[in-house]
Amino acid sequence: MKFTLSWLKDHLDTSASLDDIVETLTRIGLEVEEVEDKAKTLAPYKVAYVISAEQHPNADRLRVCMVDTGEGAPIQVVCGAPNARTGMKSVFAPPGTYIPGKNITLGIGTIRGIESAGMLCSAAELEISDDHDGIIDLAEDAPVGVPYAAYAGLDDPVIEINLTPNRPDCTSIHGIARDLAAAGLGTLKGDAVPAVVTKGACPISVTIEDAKLCPAFALRLVRGVKNGPSPEWMQRRLLSIGLRPINALVDITNYVTFDRGRPLHVFDARKVKGNLTVRRAKEGEEVLALDTRTYRLDPSIVVIADDNGVESIGGIMGGEHSGCDENTTDVLIESALWDPLNIAQTGRKLGIITDARYRFERGVDPAFTVPGLDLATTLVIDLCGGEASEAVVAGKVPEDKRVIEFPWSEVPRLSGLDVQPSESEQILKALGFGLQGAGERVSVTAPSWRPDIEGKADLVEEVIRIAGVDRIEPKPLPRLEDTVAKPILTLIQKRTRLARRALAVRGLVEAVTWSFIARSEAELFGGGDGRLALANPIAAELSDMRPSLLPGLMKAAQRNADRGLSDVALFEVGQTFASDEPEGQSIRAAAVRRGTARAEGVGRHWDGGAQSVDAFDAKADVLALLAALGIPSGGLQMVAGGPAWFHPGRSGTLQFGPKNVVGAFGEVHPKVLKALDLKGPLVAFELNLDALPPPKAKPTKMKPKLNLPDFQPLTRDFAFVVGRDVAAGDIVKAAQGAERQLIVGVDVFDIYEGTGIDPHKKSVAIAVTLQPTEKTLTDVEIEAVSAKIVGEVSKKTGAVLRG
Repeated sequence: MKFTLSWLKDHLDTSASLDDIVETLTRIGLEVEEVEDKAKTLAPYKVAYVISAEQHPNADRLRVCMVDTGEGAPIQVVCGAPNARTGMKSVFAPPGTYIPGKNITLGIGTIRGIESAGMLCSAAELEISDDHDGIIDLAEDAPVGVPYAAYAGLDDPVIEINLTPNRPDCTSIHGIARDLAAAGLGTLKGDAVPAVVTKGACPISVTIEDAKLCPAFALRLVRGVKNGPSPEWMQRRLLSIGLRPINALVDITNYVTFDRGRPLHVFDARKVKGNLTVRRAKEGEEVLALDTRTYRLDPSIVVIADDNGVESIGGIMGGEHSGCDENTTDVLIESALWDPLNIAQTGRKLGIITDARYRFERGVDPAFTVPGLDLATTLVIDLCGGEASEAVVAGKVPEDKRVIEFPWSEVPRLSGLDVQPSESEQILKALGFGLQGAGERVSVTAPSWRPDIEGKADLVEEVIRIAGVDRIEPKPLPRLEDTVAKPILTLIQKRTRLARRALAVRGLVEAVTWSFIARSEAELFGGGDGRLALANPIAAELSDMRPSLLPGLMKAAQRNADRGLSDVALFEVGQTFASDEPEGQSIRAAAVRRGTARAEGVGRHWDGGAQSVDAFDAKADVLALLAALGIPSGGLQMVAGGPAWFHPGRSGTLQFGPKNVVGAFGEVHPKVLKALDLKGPLVAFELNLDALPPPKAKPTKMKPKLNLPDFQPLTRDFAFVVGRDVAAGDIVKAAQGAERQLIVGVDVFDIYEGTGIDPHKKSVAIAVTLQPTEKTLTDVEIEAVSAKIVGEVSKKTGAVLRG
């Protein structure tokens, strides 16, 4: 919300400085985003008179000008503007001035052998317009030596505030002035709207088909207007807040929208056929709007129609057909109330953002419906002439009498701030609240322009923001002696942080993707539940809550590849959704690798070591993550195969028993790559952090320092012939269980299929590490352990020791 200081003072009688106003606005909850004070920016620039402009002796396109700046002797300036001439008045910048349009600071220089002490400026160089064809050419009566900003009316600071959605009253400059007056920064000027002199009834009637969508609609005809440019003061104010002046009739509606928070619309009465009807649009109806775009409508959208069809999208934008132009002589001025929810839904559906929509979807003051029409009518007659008819009002302006029983003790109880009842009463009255009763409890009536006031807490907030939260005395928190602070992070919060660190350490780059994906993508990854479809998605391809992190990561990897980054490793830790219930949400960690994989993180290399990523890269990532999270691997089972989006022969499932599946890894299935228009291979893993077993409680006593073993470990190799369907992991587990006191490691170092081995079998070679703790093992003891290993593996897997 933007406004100028002079515009504010139309509603606020104050002598406060700009700095005081800005500070107070932020203090009372109307946070100031920016202040543009051109008077300060343009302070060095003065109106100057060009005494003479002679041809430069050494340059055809330069002139040597003698400039009267209003003080001291004339100054010599070399100027290259084609319009520089003797006797003109322009804008002069002395040495030391910063020129924003050129991003330079002036100095005294020599141009083609002639000294130049300053500059005559164009509008583009001052960044007040795009005109850079010549220097600014001022009127003959421009006073020499006067600051240019003051002469040109650019000394009116523009203030921009950031409004929260619950403050529709401050979408008007009058509402902002009311808040400042309540804060003690001046007196609110009268807000009464002068009565309109009318003649005759309005010949156009209005019918409202659904009072819920449009409770009230006020209309008035003004005959005999003369449309043209709006006055300079109005144009200057509209330009200062970023609005382009169009013509007087349109500018008046924009002016009232910002001045009083009352959006309006004007129809060219001669282009309207018959009476007006406020109704739902018919399926397939179209309207060419004032932004020159054609919108296709449906019955969820409310329109204003006549016998010609749709003339306006209610509360959002008018139609081109009935718009006002320089030939308009009769106008219909409309001031209506619209349902905020319907306006918001229509604006989103059509993708239209207007100042009218901004206000109507937050809730305008219903009591100002007819006064707003009168104010606009007065401005039209004053600026364009004409004769006004009586107003016709269809429907009924709602009377929302919200009465709140309010004990004054609520202020200190809820805020901790000691505000006397008399001060609280003064603040509420200044804000427009009605008070009845006396003593400790009063009845407070919320004003019509404050739809956000619903209860006692809202009233306390109003009192506190005006009284000032800076009145709350700071007090130190009590210090707890001899007390150990309790941990404040939950287990899942700790795991989330650890997961991000662990994956980043492995060289993966964190990505943050949308929590919404397309329905077709959700179905590919086990989702597509109708309960997870968004009621109002921001885009058609973001319609459902994601059941997995992988679709977003895989598409992000492809986008990188499309831009030349073929070797990509991305990860994300975020929320996924299996249902719309709280227990259906889970925190997961996922990663995707694409391209080639090298330990150094490089693609092609002179030593030929580059190779495409495979399922084992994803497996290494997820196992490293589990280790970083401190998850014991003893009970972890790795089962061949994974979900449908992974390749069935190049994937695995991680579980702690068949009922507690915690994740999966592998190569992405070709059909998924095709459906998502991705190029492979892609490998990935996804781990459900919520499903991981909690850590076991550990004793807090100090443990003795660990020493290196006194006896040397030894390694024995075994090669087993087993069926091709036997997993190598089963052999490893069987060997580990043969002698747990001595066996400290089992590693697979070779798998062989081919000549010398039955076609239905394979050879798996393992290295078993024994670590004696009490004495060096004898040959007999080693052979005994070896026999146990062979026996245990044979018993559990059907393996035979290879000869």
